[in-house]
Amino acid sequence: MLENVRLFADVPPEYLQQLEKLSIPRRFPKNTVLVTEGDESSHLYIIRKGTASAFLTNEDGRQVNLNYMQEGEYFGELSLLDGQPRSASVVTVTDCEMVLVPRAGVLELLNKHPVFAMVLITELTRRVRDLTDSVKDMALLDVYGRVSNALEKLSDDNKRIHNPKVTHQDIANMVGSSREMVSRIMKQLLIGEYIEQCPGYIEIKKQLPRYW
Repeated sequence: MLENVRLFADVPPEYLQQLEKLSIPRRFPKNTVLVTEGDESSHLYIIRKGTASAFLTNEDGRQVNLNYMQEGEYFGELSLLDGQPRSASVVTVTDCEMVLVPRAGVLELLNKHPVFAMVLITELTRRVRDLTDSVKDMALLDVYGRVSNALEKLSDDNKRIHNPKVTHQDIANMVGSSREMVSRIMKQLLIGEYIEQCPGYIEIKKQLPRYW
């Protein structure tokens, strides 16, 4: 399993075998809160099957979805490194199978295998760049453009957004807008034949507009 995760792609098999012996396979039903923002950290979570969503909430209960994660993706690496509380909450969107890798095993791998440390640095850098792009989108694009970007991020290589169905409220939480506004934009994208609602998925048919 671990060899299929980008984070561990260049780690020698003997190290991965040691890490897998320490890892814990777990199953979680849909709508299970896996970690809560502010929790103490003890494991790296790797998704074997299913989909999970990372999100933030404020004191008023308003929620912002950061991203959706699927098979082969992982979360919790920041807290493992700095020992600080979780920076976001994560909930399962579908039934999920995961592997929990203990913090001690990851830190030992960092000490013994410098190549893994470089891979982890590269991955963290990629995530910082993604965050920078998200901040740029929120600051410079109107809601239309933010919805377009969200749809592209949710789509696969075939430009399809598969089940579980992403609701208009989910997209609104991702782009910092209201569900009503997102519904109007989605209707316009359908009318303009930018997207097509198919059985079980939404397909992006052509380049999505960046502005209203």
